[in-house]
Amino acid sequence: MLRFLFFFLFFLSPSPTLGLNQEGLYLLSVKHSLDDPGSALSNWNDRHENPCSWFGISCDSSLSVYSVDLSNTNIAGTFPSLLCNLPNITFISLYNNSINSTLPSDISICKNLQHLDLAQNLLTGALPPTFADLSELRYLDLTGNNFSGDIPQTFGRFQKLEVLSLVYNLLDGAIPPFLGNISTLKMLNLSYNPFTPGKIPPELGNLTGLEVLWLTDCNLVGEIPDSLGRLKSLKDLDLAINNLHGPIPSSLVELSSVVQIELYNNSLSGELPRGMSNLTALRLLDVSMNQLSGTIPEELCSLQLESLNLYENRFEGSLPASIANSPGLYELRLFGNRLSGDLPRNLGKNSPLQWVDVSNNLFSGGIPATLCEKGALEELLMIYNSFTGEIPASLGECNSLTRVRLGHNKLSGEVPAGLWGLPHVYLLELAENYFSGQIAKTIAGAANLSLLMITKNNFTGAIPEEIGWVESLVELSGSNNRLSGSLPQSIVNLRQLDTLDLHNNELSGELPSGVESWKKLNELNLANNDISGKIPDEIGKLSVLNYLDLSGNRFSGKVPFGLQNLKLNLLNLSDNHLSGDLPPLFAKEMYKNSFLGNRGLCGSLEGLCDNRAEAKSQGYIWLLRCIFILAGLVFTVGVVWFYLKYRNFKKAKRAIDKSKWTLMSFHKLGFSEYEILDCLDEDNVIGSGASGKVYKVVLSNGEAVAVKKLWGGIKKELDSGDVEKGRVVEDDGFEAEVDTLGKIRHKNIVKLWCCCTTRDCKLLVYEYMPNGSLGNLLHSSKGGLLDWPTRYKIALDAAEGLSYLHHDCVPPIVHRDVKSNNILLDGDFGARVADFGVAKVVDAAGKGPKSMSAIAGSCGYIAPEYAYTLRVNEKSDIYSFGVVILELVTGRLPIDPEFGEKDLVKWVCTTLDQKGVDHVVDSKLDPCHKEEICKVLNVGLLCTSPLPINRPSMRRVVKMLQEVGTEIHPRIASKDGKLSPYYYEDASDQGSVA
Repeated sequence: MLRFLFFFLFFLSPSPTLGLNQEGLYLLSVKHSLDDPGSALSNWNDRHENPCSWFGISCDSSLSVYSVDLSNTNIAGTFPSLLCNLPNITFISLYNNSINSTLPSDISICKNLQHLDLAQNLLTGALPPTFADLSELRYLDLTGNNFSGDIPQTFGRFQKLEVLSLVYNLLDGAIPPFLGNISTLKMLNLSYNPFTPGKIPPELGNLTGLEVLWLTDCNLVGEIPDSLGRLKSLKDLDLAINNLHGPIPSSLVELSSVVQIELYNNSLSGELPRGMSNLTALRLLDVSMNQLSGTIPEELCSLQLESLNLYENRFEGSLPASIANSPGLYELRLFGNRLSGDLPRNLGKNSPLQWVDVSNNLFSGGIPATLCEKGALEELLMIYNSFTGEIPASLGECNSLTRVRLGHNKLSGEVPAGLWGLPHVYLLELAENYFSGQIAKTIAGAANLSLLMITKNNFTGAIPEEIGWVESLVELSGSNNRLSGSLPQSIVNLRQLDTLDLHNNELSGELPSGVESWKKLNELNLANNDISGKIPDEIGKLSVLNYLDLSGNRFSGKVPFGLQNLKLNLLNLSDNHLSGDLPPLFAKEMYKNSFLGNRGLCGSLEGLCDNRAEAKSQGYIWLLRCIFILAGLVFTVGVVWFYLKYRNFKKAKRAIDKSKWTLMSFHKLGFSEYEILDCLDEDNVIGSGASGKVYKVVLSNGEAVAVKKLWGGIKKELDSGDVEKGRVVEDDGFEAEVDTLGKIRHKNIVKLWCCCTTRDCKLLVYEYMPNGSLGNLLHSSKGGLLDWPTRYKIALDAAEGLSYLHHDCVPPIVHRDVKSNNILLDGDFGARVADFGVAKVVDAAGKGPKSMSAIAGSCGYIAPEYAYTLRVNEKSDIYSFGVVILELVTGRLPIDPEFGEKDLVKWVCTTLDQKGVDHVVDSKLDPCHKEEICKVLNVGLLCTSPLPINRPSMRRVVKMLQEVGTEIHPRIASKDGKLSPYYYEDASDQGSVA
């Protein structure tokens, strides 16, 4: 009937199409059904008898279409089912386009189809069960779509399927055992799907022809089944980023064809299995981030390994010397273990080493001189060990190096002159060793050097004039050395400089002129040197400077008035020879300690004197001072007496009240409730909000805690302030906070120590966060403290905390009020998710969202669907977290009058389309991080997708953030189904980040 109707319309159409055959007419209809903004199908027209010359079309000898390949053409629309009417079609590829909606259930009419590639599109809904009716199908790739639900049971009936790839979808059932029935499979790729927690089906061991088994981040639990040892043809086994535990089964040593084994980021334990010398084809072994122990077996070194990643385990003993005999070894990552002894002396002599990371171990002895023997070494990371001796001169000739970290060892001697000037090194860290000698003039050749960290050594001599030639330098940290002489004039040429820290040295002379060129300088610390002269007025023009410490020098003259223009987090000019009047802004008690020890400095602050008064009035002034001092003493004694009486009264009253308090602890405590109660006075209030006041309490052991005192009563009616904040408190926040935080143990969730209750008052005692909330810090004058690496760290920490709530708590927990003000920062700017007053547990069945009685959350952060459906699930949190990411990238509030009726999400999308990314990214961020910032911005936009189904899970968000800044090589099979080149994920420096 359909064909009859088509022919009827065809004969009514204009005459020029009469020359085109039936297959061409089908394809023209396909063209008209698609959106083609790039005009990729422009030569699909009616000027030919057949479509064989059209773009993407291939025909057989009888001029019948057998292949349609429209990959990477930017076309959009629904899947063109008319392609299945082509009688001889065997190949369809619409890879990397915008094909949307669901797949039709009648796709089975493509009877002869052998190859179907719909990867990287926008398809949604369930996988059609009718796929299995395609009896000739050999290749099916649906990677990177939004398919959801279970894998249909019919998939176990494929007759000839060789490649099945469902990577990066939203499949949420379990990995089914019936996949083990597809005996023809050569490649099974199911990675990065939010499957229900489940074990690896032992039935997969029946796929004896399988060459690739890729199950990364599939929520797998339990042990690795022995049956996988039957996969004799397997070349790639990837079970990384799951929750697998137990030992690595000994049967895996029977995989004689395996080229790469990746089991990283699980909870595997025990030793590496014996018999690994049988794996003669093995080139990559990555079992990092597990709990493996024992020694590194000698037999492992008999393999022709190219990449060996064993980092972040519990391996002990020494590194086998025979590892140096591996001719193809280019990646060796062992950091975060308990390895000891010397590194093999000839390491690198026989192998083209590119990346070596042995940080955070117990290694000793010298650095092998042969590490760069082949001239390929790019990264050398050896921090936090006990290496001794000098740096080999050969490393000073290793021009391939880009990153060198030798800090926190016991190295000594002079640094080879060539090492200072390596042309491609962007990070050189030599901190906390015993190095001596001078910074060599060869540093002029370090054209790419961004970070130079040489603190806590014995470097001497002057900083060479050539330092000014290193124009890429962002950080120069050389404190606690014996550097001398003046700062070179050329140092003002470092226009990218963010940090200049040379405190505790022997520098002298005056500061060079032209410091106003340091437009990006954030920290200037020259304390405890012997620098003299005037403090340059130009320092007041450094608009992003927030840390200025020039104390303990011999600066003279006046305090520059321009310093008042700066938004300083720390100012210290004490112990100098400054004189004259203080600028008005600094004539306040809060700045007193910033100017102590300057005898000629004039001002009204105690400790500063007015030396302009005439000598003859000094006696009169002293008499007046004595009178005031005496009066002050009398007043002070009276106040102290009154205070002691009042305190005794309060203690007596509290002694009566304390017996009424009930303490519930969630951790082992080193304090009592009485110690908390004694400190709840107004002097200790550090915040006040809709739910109560927050106090900072310093305990007798010197530690601090934060105490939230909830307003009286179980519930509190909303006031105008609450409405303005856009927050509605739905249930008793105290009960939610206790029920949630009392059970959680995670480094990125704020710790609830205990709670104290009486009939009419409730206290929650948390760990104290010195840097407050992200929102307060980011959107205040102290926002300059948050450079991009710090913001990235905060985003990753918070993501890991939310991922724990969504994926690792049973049942899962939805926060419902994710925002920057509920992300707290510790002293090192580590992030903790906080405020669980409106958190909810997802129903035990885990099926679908739960309906709430009212909106919980804050304006600008609430997911669109939540606002009008009151349906809550993890996707609501993901949207809110996406807004936080956009805050970190843009530096803007989620709601701002500048946006008009838009919120931050809509403003970012509109501005990106109209003006580009440069108008979105926070201008305070260093442009050198632009690529990394853009990647994080993309993650934020993905999280704030209007459709919940398009938002990634928090576990996937964590993975994407971890991959930011890391070079990722695609590891998808080639179109012919063969194994692609090895995939090496750069996990370098996890745990030893620059």
